[in-house]
Amino acid sequence: MSVRELAEELALGLREQVLPALGSHAARFHAGGAHGGDVTFAMDAQAEAFMEQFLAARAPGVALFSEDRGLVGAPGAEHVLVVDPVDGTRPALAGFESACVSVAVAALRDGAPRMADVEAGVVVEIKSGARFVAARGAGVRADAPVRLSANEDLERMFWVYGLRGRPARDMAEVLGDLLDGSSVGGGTFDLGSATYDMTRVLTGQLDAYVEPGPRMIDEVPGMLEEFRRVGGGAVLNNAPYDVAAAALCLREGGAIVTDAAGRPLDDRPLLGSGPEFQMSMLVAANARLHARLVAEIDRGIARLRARRAG
Repeated sequence: MSVRELAEELALGLREQVLPALGSHAARFHAGGAHGGDVTFAMDAQAEAFMEQFLAARAPGVALFSEDRGLVGAPGAEHVLVVDPVDGTRPALAGFESACVSVAVAALRDGAPRMADVEAGVVVEIKSGARFVAARGAGVRADAPVRLSANEDLERMFWVYGLRGRPARDMAEVLGDLLDGSSVGGGTFDLGSATYDMTRVLTGQLDAYVEPGPRMIDEVPGMLEEFRRVGGGAVLNNAPYDVAAAALCLREGGAIVTDAAGRPLDDRPLLGSGPEFQMSMLVAANARLHARLVAEIDRGIARLRARRAG
């Protein structure tokens, strides 16, 4: 069995573990804190336990990086599986559709792989079971048709952002013009799962996914403290395990995937979860829309910087 096939089998197995708990109040029990600082719910803990047992039985020579445990595995492993067993835990606990299993595969050539080293990515929707499977340079296979939107108009844009663990007033300063501009002629959403958000661009349901959090921290004084305040002491922007698999699926499907300043993600470290590893994200269905979104985020960051300075 190839490592890509192993990743798909693991993703499907994790989905089967989590599916019975979808919408369960018992699964909302706080089982501890994750490696990245987020809350670990009982649903997360169950998925993590299954994952460790699965790899011990099926692939003991493959390393694992997960949200709750960081990097674990045998010394000398040639590959690492970068896993978010439940991306969108809160929607899953509420029984919503916007929750996925995310598994990315990368070679461990120098022990410090980058986003460009992701060889394969698997995303499985927990509620529906729909799959997105990509191999670098070989395209994406999906249960839903891949049909990128041709929309280039910001006022007609259907798009998604995230507010969990982000200071809402500051996010609104950055995204406010986009929110106002598309709130009637288009549509704006916070769906609670970066992986689900991103794959909606592949299906054509959405035109873009916009996540400027780490750029705000990098460029606006005082933002790190604000993110920590809202995150209960942790910074809860997207880590590589949140987006690695979906980013490859999107690139192989023809979408534009960069950080919120329009820069490639290829050189970003793949294994890590703290603020220094987190990355802003901008996904767009086409290049023209992407360029317009970068310009709008630039203006939003400038507004936030001016307000904070004043």
